[in-house]
Amino acid sequence: MNNIVEERFDAGVRLGESVDKDMIAVRISPDWRPVVVGSPGYFAGRTEPEHPEELIEHNCINQRHNSSGGLYAREFAKDGRDLRIRVDGQLTFNGSYAQLDAALNGYGLAYLPESVARPHIDSGTLVQVLDDWSPMFSGYYLYYPSRRQNSPAFSVVIDALRMR
Repeated sequence: MNNIVEERFDAGVRLGESVDKDMIAVRISPDWRPVVVGSPGYFAGRTEPEHPEELIEHNCINQRHNSSGGLYAREFAKDGRDLRIRVDGQLTFNGSYAQLDAALNGYGLAYLPESVARPHIDSGTLVQVLDDWSPMFSGYYLYYPSRRQNSPAFSVVIDALRMR
């Protein structure tokens, strides 16, 4: 007879602003900021957007939601005004690094985590636009029910992921 015990984990990872009140949230990442970037070659002969609504005049590189299959709307904020902009483009990817590669090769404007784009912005291989419209977002949290006794194994996972 097999003595394997199956334990169910009602845990997940979400942005901090999305965690329910009856859950325990453990921070596992710093706050982050999405930025809009394109290559110098992409901008040759084009005007850089100064307002998020001007993105509709550009070829934008989209990202698909893994769960729903829909496209992400780009989120912007400035002076208390929040905007969500849906853009068109010839390319759609499931992840940031494919978008980064497309932007580096001049295929359009990508909306990427700043931490992914920053080395290329600093080296000049990408140009950041709409910087004053790029908001900060709460980092990611591991969340789990507050009314549950955690196994020692789950406690090790929590401790390993906890942002210090």
